[in-house]
Amino acid sequence: MVWLRRTTHYLFIVVVAVNSTLLTINAGDYIFYTDWMWTSFVVFSISQSTMLAVGAIYYMLFTGVPGTATYYATIMTIYTWVAKGAWFALGYPYDFITVPIWIPSAMLLDLTYWATRRNKHAAIIIGGTLVGLSLPLFNMVNLLLIRDPLEVAFKYPRPTLPAYMTPIEPQVGKFYNSPVALGSGASAVLTVPIAALGAKLNTWTYRWMA
Repeated sequence: MVWLRRTTHYLFIVVVAVNSTLLTINAGDYIFYTDWMWTSFVVFSISQSTMLAVGAIYYMLFTGVPGTATYYATIMTIYTWVAKGAWFALGYPYDFITVPIWIPSAMLLDLTYWATRRNKHAAIIIGGTLVGLSLPLFNMVNLLLIRDPLEVAFKYPRPTLPAYMTPIEPQVGKFYNSPVALGSGASAVLTVPIAALGAKLNTWTYRWMA
């Protein structure tokens, strides 16, 4: 029965990572569709950080093995590359979908858990903060390496995009000077309580399995 329980644990990781990816795609256009990328950077930096933290810390504490968070982020990344390939096969440009940079932030979470000798509270506070701070930085570097998002947006609009949501030129810098700084700061604050929620879900899972 022990091997069955362990197998079930890792299957749960795969299932939740896939579902997290689907929820991320539905969360908005910043990461996946380049039409609204720059204007939505802060909002979706927060959504990506919290989405990664809640699932990654849940399964990392569930297994008690440093490295599980990176495993979780890798599954999300692979699944998103599959979606990217599907859009490319439909005739859209390679840059139409941008795959998020989840893995380095998840590695920082794993490193925190390992370096603190599997201290749950350190993983929540320090690891959650590192995830929130780092993910917007990695994603902005990622976005700088692709083609102009406005060019892609006007040339290849989303098939499901309503007419009234036709991409417009973003007013970057009008409300804030640095979307990376604002995204990292907000994410660092909000990711910690979300990571704590993931840890609490872990407790509920053990009670359910008892």
